[in-house]
Parts: sequence; structure tokens; C-alpha cells
Amino acid sequence: MRKTLPERYYLDHFHEFLRFFDGESAGLLCQTSREFISAFRKLDANKQCIIARAANRKYALINRAHFNYEEIFQPQQQLTELEESGWFAPAENVSMQDFAGVVTKNDLLAYLAAYPVSQRLNHLKKPELIALLFDQINQYGWPQTLPQTDYLLKTFEPSLRYLLFLYFGNTKGRLNQFSMRDLGVMRTRSDAASTQARFVTLEDAQSAFYFASALDEMPYWPDEKLVQMASDNWPGTDSAASEAYAEKYLFKLGCRLLPLARNEALNVLQQAPGDAAREKWIREVFKEDKALAKSALEKIIDNPASDSQLAFAEDFYARKFHKKRTSALTDMLRNSSKTLQLDISQNQRVERGVIAWYKRQNITAWRTENRLWRTLFGLTFWTQLFEQDQLVTEFDRRPQSLRYNRFYETFAQSIDALLDSFTTPDVLLQHVTKQAAAHYGKVNSVFMWRANQLETVTALLEYGPFESVKRLLKMMAQDYAGLSDGFPDIMVREDNALRFEEIKAPGDVLRRNQLVSIQRMQRAGFTVHVTQVDWFSDPLQPYVVVDIETTGGNNGYHRITEIGMVKMIGAEIVDSWQSLLHPQRHIPSSITRLTGISNEMVADAPLFSEVADEIERFTEDCVFVAHNVNFDYGFIKQEFARLERDFRRPKLCTVVQMRRAYPGLPSYSLASLTHHFGISMEQHHRAMSDARAAAQLLNLIHERTLAS
Repeated sequence: MRKTLPERYYLDHFHEFLRFFDGESAGLLCQTSREFISAFRKLDANKQCIIARAANRKYALINRAHFNYEEIFQPQQQLTELEESGWFAPAENVSMQDFAGVVTKNDLLAYLAAYPVSQRLNHLKKPELIALLFDQINQYGWPQTLPQTDYLLKTFEPSLRYLLFLYFGNTKGRLNQFSMRDLGVMRTRSDAASTQARFVTLEDAQSAFYFASALDEMPYWPDEKLVQMASDNWPGTDSAASEAYAEKYLFKLGCRLLPLARNEALNVLQQAPGDAAREKWIREVFKEDKALAKSALEKIIDNPASDSQLAFAEDFYARKFHKKRTSALTDMLRNSSKTLQLDISQNQRVERGVIAWYKRQNITAWRTENRLWRTLFGLTFWTQLFEQDQLVTEFDRRPQSLRYNRFYETFAQSIDALLDSFTTPDVLLQHVTKQAAAHYGKVNSVFMWRANQLETVTALLEYGPFESVKRLLKMMAQDYAGLSDGFPDIMVREDNALRFEEIKAPGDVLRRNQLVSIQRMQRAGFTVHVTQVDWFSDPLQPYVVVDIETTGGNNGYHRITEIGMVKMIGAEIVDSWQSLLHPQRHIPSSITRLTGISNEMVADAPLFSEVADEIERFTEDCVFVAHNVNFDYGFIKQEFARLERDFRRPKLCTVVQMRRAYPGLPSYSLASLTHHFGISMEQHHRAMSDARAAAQLLNLIHERTLAS
């Protein structure tokens, strides 16, 4: 049932928002933002409501015609009085970005018609029209056709944006998130919010806001402004928070400047903090001054700021100065532990195909990737992450210590004590199980909750090297930013030993973050392989050939009345499964005439929900085959979706494959193909009969494929 919000809830939210600055964050208010809050609180409720409504608009420009709200007494008069007292101003000084956010393309074409513009305009994109309009405004003034009095500029926008930045910690936060919270659209963590300030000092907060705002504005800057900003007096950074914004801004500025003013660009990149800027600077310097680049690389190798930076420096140094011809990433791929041949049908879901291949060899494997390690990390350190390091506001997802990669630095003593307390795998498993039970479903930025949350964690702790698990958890705590992704795809248990494998299909590349994570796992004591896959036609790949009968053609409305399935390995049918199903809706007479299945026949048949587990087991690790496969697959997937369950299998369509294997036939319908190839059918349009016929088509496809 849709939740109804009370009258003037925008104003209530705005008061809630401002109360945040009565606490620890009061010290981060600059003079103008402090004056804004004070002046707002002195307004009467109607004018406050206007300001709150305007504050909820994304852009600094508003259209006053949109402010005729019943909850406000004489809203247009209120706007006029607010304009007279300086809360709003005419639109002359609006930025292109804010103007573009309010007007439509048709508006722009109408306004440009007032100017002597000779070029065709309809083919221009909106940003181009905006730029052209502002060029004309600069020359001739605002057009008479633009109802300028209808547009008002929020003079308080700079103060508002600074307050939003302090509250949300980024420039994308908006007041409508309060409404989304109340409507249940957005989940928040009110249980973890605290009164702490996001920054330590006013100067640091303003520094972070400077870099964050400049980063947003940069796409709108002309070339001259970019060059000018290269020599700007950038504010200092006194914390990890402001340094993070400086890192992003200066890296992007340096890259944008390279084709415009190379010397200035190199200067910006050299001064910018962070691995990305340092790597870019060295790569660019190498083109002109190899000795300087060599010296910089040697300094990194002697004293690296991070494992990622070290991996780049060692690799680049070896290739450029020791004439090594291949990168470390290429070497790791070339030196991969093994190559596994997999049936071509698995090319869309290669990791699951490898797991299924292992299963056929009686070897257990799990899909792990980042999910396993983030789950284990988040549950192990839940107390430190979400209770001791509380969120600044309920809208935050990531604790401050993780956001700025200071987790171990902040909680070193309790992290070490906690890891020391895990004397056996059972103790750690008991700890994470208890945390999962206590906090299941709570919003967090580390991992997603799901069914069977601890399945792979349990397997890791049961079969893996326990001290290696603890070492890797500490590594993640020390550098979560560098070790939160890039983990190997699968975990394999063979001969009572556990290993991890990164799976690479033909054409796949190994990324830097994967190299770093694999190296760290190996350093912690895990066995990690890179397994390459080659495609071929595997005669032992199981296929399940499926046919269904339904009440109609739309899987969103119609339902399944019968399923027939045969499982094939090689050219042999090794198993079969068939059942009528109660569709929970009337079977049309036209469908009964076609299939022979009547309402009386399915009256006592099971529901799909009652056989879903059998269907899932029967098709598990198989290629799903059908004649017009998307029809049958779509209906079964939709039935599982109604049960809030996922159903995914690799697919093969006998229509498509028969067209490729036997081109030029007059028809590729099931009836025509069975007649052409002399395939007998017991009863057309009954599920098991059609499934067996399609299975014989699959054999024909394989025969032709192998012969070629």
C-alpha cells in the first residue's frame, strides 16, 4: 500500500536537515551558511515552506509558475516578498549548468529564434544549444521571448550546496532523499547514525568542498578556464577526506590539460596525491625524460605507497629499462597453472561452466570472487565498522574509516585483539554466524545479503589454511581500498586441499587489481591459479531438452500446463522428467484443441511451486535446449521469478542451430523438421513427445558440427 506523506513534509525534512548543524557539525559552518540558517529560522512558515520547496529542486534556477502549492498561503505573493528581501533574484547570473537543467530543448529553440542566428538548430544537441544561447546573451542580452520574470535564481544556493555537502559527504546528495526514506524507497541506517561531524575543521571541510565542486564543474569549463585552474592556489588538505577529493580533481584536471598545456598538466599530475596521478605522470615523463622517469620508479620501488603502485613501478621498470618484453599481467596469464577445455555452450557463463565441469569430475567448487571475502570481512569486523565507527548520517553507506582507507589505522588495537581471539576456525565461524544472525538485512556498503550467506565462508574455514585466512583479513583491514576487489572467481576443493582459481576465457585479460589481489593472497599463504579456458564441443556436456505447453503465448500472464524434459549426455538420453501442471487459470478451448490438454486433465495436477525443486535439480549444470528456446526458457524463468527464485542456465536453440547446420530447408518448424528427417513423434504439441523430437534434432546438430 502506497504511503502518504503529511502536509508540508518538505518543510519538516528541511528542519530535520538543519538540526544536524546544531550539533558537532556547527563548527564546520562558514559565516554565510551560519547566516542562512539563522535568517531562514526567522521567516514565517509560509516563506519557510517556499524556501524548503525550492531547496528540494536540483538546480539553482526555479520556475515560479511551478510554486502554486495549496499548503502555502498566496504562494506567488510569498515569492515576490522573498525576492524583494534577497532570497531570490532575476535569472541574469545563472550558470549554463543550472539553466540547462530547467529549460527544455524546445524552450531553447524558441529563445534562440529571437537572435540573428543563421545556422540550422534542430540538429544541435541541448548542450550545444545552451552554449550558443549564452553566446548570444553575452552579445545582445536576454531575449524578449524568454519570460525572465518567471525564472528566479536561488541566491542561497551556494550556502545550501555547502550544507548538503557537509550532511551527505558528496555533491550528489539531495533533500528528496528524506522523502524517499519516508516512502520506503530508500533504506537507511538510523540505528547507526551518530552526531559526529564529517570533517575535523572548518578549513578542511571547505577544502574538500572546493575540490568536489570543481570536479563537478570541470566538464563545463572552456579550455582557457582549464589552463587558468592549473595555476590556481589550491587549498591545503589536512585529512584523508579532503585529500581524497583533491586526488580525484587534480588527476582529472591534469589529464584534461595534457593536450592543451603539457607542462602545466605535468605539474598538476606531479603535485596530485594518489597512485593514478603518479602513474600517469611517470608514463608521460618517460616520453621526454627517461632518466627522470627511471629515478621516480626507483623511489617507488624502494618505498612504495601501496601494493598497486609497487606492481606498476616494478612492471614498468622491468619493461622499459631491462628490456623485458611482456608485462607482469601477460606473464601471469602465460604461466597459468592449466588450460581447461570447456564446451562452447558455456561461453556466456564461463565460471559456472568450470564449476559444473569440476562437479562432473567429483570435485567441489564454489563461485566466490569478491563476495566471499567482503562477506567474511564485513561480518568479522561488524562491530568496528558499523558500531564503533558510526555513520555520520543515516544516509551514509560506508563508514568513514573505510571511505578514506583508514580502518586499521583507526582500530588497530581492537582489530589485532579480535584476530588473536580466533584460535580455531570454529571460533571465527561462530563469531561471523552470530554477527550474521544479529544484523541480517541491515544496509551496509561492504557486502550484499543473500540466501546461504555463509556457505562459502563455512567451506573456506573448514578446508582452507586458517592462519592464511587471518593474515588476509588483516591485509584487508590495512588496505581495504586496494584489497576489496579483484579476488579469484572460484574456490576449489580437491584431494582435501583448497585452492582459488581466476578463470580466463579466450580474449579475457588480467587486470591490475586482480594481479595485486592474487599476489597478496599468495603472500598470505593461499594457493592461487590462473586457469585458461579453451572452447570445444564436449561430448560429455549434459544437455536437457525441454518442451512446455502453456495456456497462451505471454509468460507475464499465461501459465504452464505441461513440462517434458529429457537429459542427454553424448547422443544418449540418460534421464527424463514429465508432468502436467495446474496453471491456476482457465485453459482456452483453442489451446485444448491444439494440445489436447483440458481443464479437467490438470484439475489434480501439481502447481509449479510444488515441482520447482525437481525442475531445478533436473536442469542443474546442463545446457537448456528447446525449439525456440526463449519461449520455453522465458516461461520457466518467469515461474521461478513468481516464487522469488532465480533460474539461470546456458541456452541452446535447435531452430537457430538447425538453420546453421542445415541451411536452405523450406521450414524450420518442429513438425517440418521431424517430417524432413524422418523423426517419429508420438503426439505433436505434447511436451514429452516434442522434447524427444527436439533431442533428436540436437543429435543431428552435433553430428554436422563434429563432421565439419
